[in-house]
Amino acid sequence: MRVLVTGASGLLGGAIAARLVAEGHAVLALSRSSPESNRRRSSLEGVHWVRGDPARPGPWLDEISGVDGIVHLAGEPIAGGGWTSARKRRLVESRVESTGLLASTIQRAATPPEFFVCASAVGYYGDQGAEALSEDHEPGHDFLARLSVEWEHAAARAGKGNTRVVLLRIGVVLAADGGALVPMARAFRLGLGGPLGTGRQYFPWVHIQDLVRIILFALDNEQVRGPVNAVAPDPPRQKDFAACLGRALGRRSWLPTPGPVLYMVLGGKAEMILASQRAVPTVLRAQGFHFTWGEMEPALADLFPA
Repeated sequence: MRVLVTGASGLLGGAIAARLVAEGHAVLALSRSSPESNRRRSSLEGVHWVRGDPARPGPWLDEISGVDGIVHLAGEPIAGGGWTSARKRRLVESRVESTGLLASTIQRAATPPEFFVCASAVGYYGDQGAEALSEDHEPGHDFLARLSVEWEHAAARAGKGNTRVVLLRIGVVLAADGGALVPMARAFRLGLGGPLGTGRQYFPWVHIQDLVRIILFALDNEQVRGPVNAVAPDPPRQKDFAACLGRALGRRSWLPTPGPVLYMVLGGKAEMILASQRAVPTVLRAQGFHFTWGEMEPALADLFPA
């Protein structure tokens, strides 16, 4: 296959691009940066880089007619920075507008791609307490939920022709060299680790190796379409995840951070951390996907070997 990957210089995009190349596929990787300015990008071999901004029209859009599929992962990181008005605008631009641009280009393409796999987030569900959330559950109402709804609506437009659209509602990605786990592990190593808020909120997570496998599964399986919860089965409560992370690092999980403190430090973004999303991978289970790292303890032991 010939696959266009946006966000290929990021943690997940780089892992996807490397895996596709290793399996013999041709990868076109879209990036705003030069190879010299990005360590992860410069380390990828066998990838053809295309310069462009996924939220802006440009010559890179001509590549769409020549690919079998698109994996769209580009966007302003959700975890970084606070919920300022300027940052919210950047999130909408980098995710909703870039997705809409790709979808409209796919609609106009003389030879549209067979599939369009677009990142979304379990933040789609907002705060739903202890209720198990399959893909047909209604969305939440906070900023991240509204953003995810708009994001998915933009992506769905690509499916008005013959292109199969997959909307990956991704949980917290666990990786040893990037993402949310790095600052969490740093706090534990400094002796400051513990539950966030009450710790009773559900914590949907996925090992990066399984997430790569989920995306490849979506590319190969024509039955996979529409929303897909890209999360490990049976998400734990946040306090249980924190305790497990402490054991993996040989540290205690003893210092909770109260919700009001999180709001004081993070502002409105604290609602994302304190929201409870008991998302379950109903579609993946129905299609026969098997998790390598479906349990929390061995997953963290793999990422932080003794």
